[in-house]
Amino acid sequence: MNKPRDSALVKLFLTSYDAFRVRLKRRLGSDDLANDVLQETYLRVDRMETAQEVHKPSAYLYRMALNVAADRREADARLLTGGEIESLLQVAEDQDPARIVGGQKEIQSLLGALYELPARRRRIFIAARLEEASHQEISQRFGISTRMVEKEIKAALGHCATRLERKAFQRFGPGAGKPS
Repeated sequence: MNKPRDSALVKLFLTSYDAFRVRLKRRLGSDDLANDVLQETYLRVDRMETAQEVHKPSAYLYRMALNVAADRREADARLLTGGEIESLLQVAEDQDPARIVGGQKEIQSLLGALYELPARRRRIFIAARLEEASHQEISQRFGISTRMVEKEIKAALGHCATRLERKAFQRFGPGAGKPS
C-alpha cells in the first residue's frame, strides 16, 4: 500500500501549489483565504487512504479547493462579525434595570387585560396581532364577517389600551388617526 504522501495527487498538489494559490487568490479575492484553503485541501488530499484514479487530477484538486472554500464561507456565515458582537454588547449595556422591570410589568398588565377579554375576542385579537392572520382568514376560522373581525379587534384594542392607560389610535377607515 502506498503511503498517502507518495500518492500522485499529493505530488501534483505540491508541485502545482503556487499555480493553485494564484488561481484561488484571483477566484476568492484574498491571498490569506487562498492560503488557508490550500492548507485544508492539502490535509484532505494527504488523508485520502487509497489513490483514486482521476482523469483530470489538476482540475480535481482545484475543484476540491473550491469546495473547501465554499465550506469555509458557509461556516463563517453562521458566525457573528466583530461589529455584530459589539452592537449586541452595546445593546446589553444600554439596558436600564428600571426600564426592564417597567417593561415586564407592562407585559404582565397586557396579559391580564387579554385574559379579561371574552374568549372569542381574545383568540381573534391574538390571531390578528401575534399570528398576523388576515381579517379574511380570521373570519373564515371563526365563521364571522370581516366587519365583525374588525369590531372585535377594535374592542380588544380599546380594552387593552384602557387597562394600560394608553390611547388606542385607529389606523384605517373613518376616523383614522383619532383615539378610539
